[in-house]
Amino acid sequence: MTNRPAIDVHQAVTDKIVAAIEAGVGKARLPWQRAGLSTLLPKNAYTKHAYNGINILSLWAEAQVADYPVSLWATYRQWQELGAQVRKGAKAALVIFYKAYEVDPNPDDNNDDGQRRVAKASWVFNVAQVDGYDLPEVPERPFIAKRLEAEAFLAYIGVPILVGGDQAYYRPSTDTIHMPDERLFDGRTETERADDWYSVVLHEATHATGVEKRCNRQLGKRFGDDAYCVEELVAELGSAMLMAHLGFSAQPRADHAQYIAHWLAVLKADKKAIFTAAARAQEAVAYLLARQPSG
Repeated sequence: MTNRPAIDVHQAVTDKIVAAIEAGVGKARLPWQRAGLSTLLPKNAYTKHAYNGINILSLWAEAQVADYPVSLWATYRQWQELGAQVRKGAKAALVIFYKAYEVDPNPDDNNDDGQRRVAKASWVFNVAQVDGYDLPEVPERPFIAKRLEAEAFLAYIGVPILVGGDQAYYRPSTDTIHMPDERLFDGRTETERADDWYSVVLHEATHATGVEKRCNRQLGKRFGDDAYCVEELVAELGSAMLMAHLGFSAQPRADHAQYIAHWLAVLKADKKAIFTAAARAQEAVAYLLARQPSG
């Protein structure tokens, strides 16, 4: 593989995600809502580890644009180590890792710990782009098993969920999540209604992590008037990550239309906005997972 020219990794990833969002708008779906694909977090075939943060969203977007059915990835050398060969002319996907550099602490900055983290690029290929690798069989988990796991997860998030009425929201003053009964959702089958219900309740659960006693998200310092819109994006990404963790398919919300144009405007104006949103969503997910008995 030849050396690649230096790129602006923040701009490159943002452009890919913006393109994926715009491509899906006509189908009323976002990159993290692709049927089937969104039930699994993108994973590295060599390390067996799931990707985190911005790389989840970036690889979901890449898979949507390229129409990959499975979100399994590895570098060129990693595929070789696995006995597989990347096909000639295959186009690599960008993933990000951060490298810390020691710097002189700034006495005027209380948050300066003497390190500077710099985003670096790495390049991976999807399993659909290689020869000589057999996908392992992954048995489909029964719906009832997924539902039981989801209910157990919600029981430990530390926020009461009150079912009733016809609106879904998180109320900070009482620290409660309010949800309509699952039967009021529009899915034609029990599975579809469950996908809808869990997608929404996990969206609200992500909102609940933003309060001071939990993750203390103060997006207004960074985004000003756009903070509410970005918080909705954080909650949307947090829900999608949790849905994938639990094996459900992330579903569109009825209010997506009012946010998509605003999200695109924010992302196009600030190449690091999606990185911030993904990082805050990952923090929320980590917080909720850590509350689980096995976390």
